[in-house]
Amino acid sequence: MPPRNHFRPVRTSMALFGALAILTGASMARVEAGTPVPGGTLIYLEQQAHTNLYPPAGGFYPNGGVLNQITDKLTYQNPKTLKIEPWIAESWTVNPNKTEYTFKIRKGVTFSDGTPLDAPAVAKNFDTYGLGNKDLHLPVSEVINNYDHSEVVDPTTVKFYFKKPSPGFLQGTSVIGSGLVSPATLSRKFDELGDATAIIGSGPFVVTKAVLGKEITFAARKDYAWGPANLDHQGPALLDGIKLIITPEDGVRIGALLAGQADVIRQVQAYDEKQVEDQKYLVFAPSTRGVNNSVVFRPDNPLVGDLRVRQALLHATNAPEIVQTLYSPNYPQATSIIAATAAGYVNQAAKLTFDLDQAKALLDAAGWQPGADGLRWKDGKALILTAYESQPQPQNKAMLQLIAQQWSKVGVKLNVLAGDSGSRAADDLDPLKTPVSPAMVGRADPDVIKSQYYPANRDILRQKGGQSQKVQTFVDDKLNRLLEGIASETDEAKRLAIAGEVQAYVIDQAYAIPIFEEPQAFAAAPYVKGLAFEAVGRPSFYGVWLARH
Repeated sequence: MPPRNHFRPVRTSMALFGALAILTGASMARVEAGTPVPGGTLIYLEQQAHTNLYPPAGGFYPNGGVLNQITDKLTYQNPKTLKIEPWIAESWTVNPNKTEYTFKIRKGVTFSDGTPLDAPAVAKNFDTYGLGNKDLHLPVSEVINNYDHSEVVDPTTVKFYFKKPSPGFLQGTSVIGSGLVSPATLSRKFDELGDATAIIGSGPFVVTKAVLGKEITFAARKDYAWGPANLDHQGPALLDGIKLIITPEDGVRIGALLAGQADVIRQVQAYDEKQVEDQKYLVFAPSTRGVNNSVVFRPDNPLVGDLRVRQALLHATNAPEIVQTLYSPNYPQATSIIAATAAGYVNQAAKLTFDLDQAKALLDAAGWQPGADGLRWKDGKALILTAYESQPQPQNKAMLQLIAQQWSKVGVKLNVLAGDSGSRAADDLDPLKTPVSPAMVGRADPDVIKSQYYPANRDILRQKGGQSQKVQTFVDDKLNRLLEGIASETDEAKRLAIAGEVQAYVIDQAYAIPIFEEPQAFAAAPYVKGLAFEAVGRPSFYGVWLARH
């Protein structure tokens, strides 16, 4: 594993550079610094290909990076203040118990196929996101709780009703999972929405060509005139277009950027940050403001079903060593299951101590005794656990391998399997095969905790009644009641207090070991101006212009 401040050599692909040179040459212009100049094509290198672009699937960052250019949202969450501001909705009202939300829609907004983005279109979007569509296999959005139905009051007014209070809904209208798409898009089956050209949004860019797994070409909409009301830039995007190229190798992305053949890249590894900055290029690391990058246990697996075993592994984990060895100051050590910048954060650092003696004592108490081979044994079984790496998470394989080294000091073996295995998806749903899993999720609202842990959402603990196809026995009713409280408590102070209670409870039960607060790490050439990020780190190229000179 590379230590902190170790920089891998840059490797470049001449074939990639040759293709990029044609595009970047057309965007060169001599300008005065600070004077926006329209035109040019932005070359954006993405580490991974998108999967499905149904907006509620936009939580996967490669998906969100595409959707953020081609869809608008009902509201805009200011990434600095986190306040909810007007966008497609000019204004809104909410009843006191937060079961009814009424939005006034801007006039003149259209999808790129020419159909109006009016109240009926907004209603269809949220009826689909809130209820799903079984016939089309469109799942319910994880950011919408207790949804009942919509009402089109008039062409520019839509009202939403909820079965129970839904205090997170207003913020939920601002997130990537609530990107507005045309009725034609919502008439397609889920499996058809991996094609980027099938997503008809109202955003500042339109997908004109897509080669699945390789590249996407975007063109700016010349008639775009409805960006977030409080942004300095208004009107069409300044760029002519964007060329997104899938470039999995870290060295190739860095090399293309530093050679002037790419303008912006995503997923800059921590060990490459100094190399980028030394050449006067820019590193951006916006916070994801949600559930921290963690290791999570599946209590339905008998090896980790005992609280004492989970607590032992928590105390056998040296998070400071992990952060200092693998990451940079852009990756703060986690002190709770959610980021310190997240709403409702409560510091749990006192419970997250590294203590090998305590870890060994807990394993002894749980009946796991050291064997001659250095492993812990009980009832003829060794304490051997398995986890799959998560490729979207930065240096996740190296992180899990370092955790495996740490756990070996108390007699526990962790096998780390490749994240691209064909069996990974199925195995991950089975606690007997994957008792340990890396996880994180970004969202700037306390509902993000429910999204991570609740059985009907991401169900990271694999509870009974959740995502697993296996027969589950583990269920934590107390945790689930608390999560439902986050989703339905209308008093904001009480809601944040519940969020704090959940953080303490998850750590007390040692369901998760928080490691670091995950940013989204980008690098850009110094001539890239106006690069922005939404509240949880997805890029926005709406106001970008290229000041090459």
